[in-house]
Amino acid sequence: MIDDETIAFYDTAAGDYAAKFAKSRPDAQLAAFMDLLPKGGRVLDLGCGPATASAHMRTAGFDCDPVDASDGMIKIANDLHDLGARKLTFDELDMIADYDGVWANFSLLHASRDDLPRHLNAIAIALRDQGVFSVAMKTGTDATRDRLGRMYTFVTIPELSELLTNAGFSILAVDEGMGPGLAGDVSPWVTIRARKD
Repeated sequence: MIDDETIAFYDTAAGDYAAKFAKSRPDAQLAAFMDLLPKGGRVLDLGCGPATASAHMRTAGFDCDPVDASDGMIKIANDLHDLGARKLTFDELDMIADYDGVWANFSLLHASRDDLPRHLNAIAIALRDQGVFSVAMKTGTDATRDRLGRMYTFVTIPELSELLTNAGFSILAVDEGMGPGLAGDVSPWVTIRARKD
């Protein structure tokens, strides 16, 4: 289920978000993901936000399909990068073997814990055989709304790893770190890269 308050925030704050997280080059997580993709591979940027990652992937020669649930984010993504970003929620993900990779960078953390298995299964179905999935989430054990009104689901690394395994993925790499969010808090995070079995 979409959390309307979270989407409403992104609709109005898309410009601030894009400015805060603008990057002139791919970060280490995106670079590692691209290294696992076939040349010219097709990638779903799931919860693309301002589509900065898609812009970097396009420059690297990949065929990107950036999608987001926020109209505000879609508009700024297309204004900034002209990538054909389009509106799509997690619940609407119904592609079958369309992608060589799926990039979900701090987007699935807005899904409820109960919905995560269903979304991960849909991602697996959307991937071609041996497709690569990169998912980044904040780590923890609860679900809460931040001071900006966004709903978050925090996961432990064993929990996320088990969810991925149950969805038919083999874990390739686990990276951990700490970083500031738009709300100003510094939180622990994990990125897991996995391959569809």
